Amino acid sequence: MIMASTAAPNEKLVLERGFEAFLESLRDTGAGATVLSPKRFSDALHIDLQTLAAQARVHRNTVSRAPESESVQRFLREAMRVLRAATDLSGDLERALFWYRNEPLQVFNYRTPEQLVSDGRTEDLLRYVESLHGGAAG
Repeated sequence: MIMASTAAPNEKLVLERGFEAFLESLRDTGAGATVLSPKRFSDALHIDLQTLAAQARVHRNTVSRAPESESVQRFLREAMRVLRAATDLSGDLERALFWYRNEPLQVFNYRTPEQLVSDGRTEDLLRYVESLHGGAAG
């Protein structure tokens, strides 16, 4: 359970407005209509760009010099898929972000969702989240 937020005022406002506002805040209109900003994503998750590059499995300069690259954008989109599913399940974007970064999942040998996305296991993770959703509904 999240007790207190350390989010900046603008970030807190975006989180309170939900997933769509969060996704919109990640748009990098300067790089193209369909590009997610690695910098904004890393800021939202409180990680540095070097960590993001390692998670996306690209050179550390790629996220800043070529943010529109397919490998960077694919990683960001996969992360957003998982965050959307987690937000839909919990009803709370801030809780979904916390879960994504921090929750060791027993069924995945105690790896976090963030680690699983980096490992290319997004589909496995989404099936897991969907099973939780089915269990909550059924």
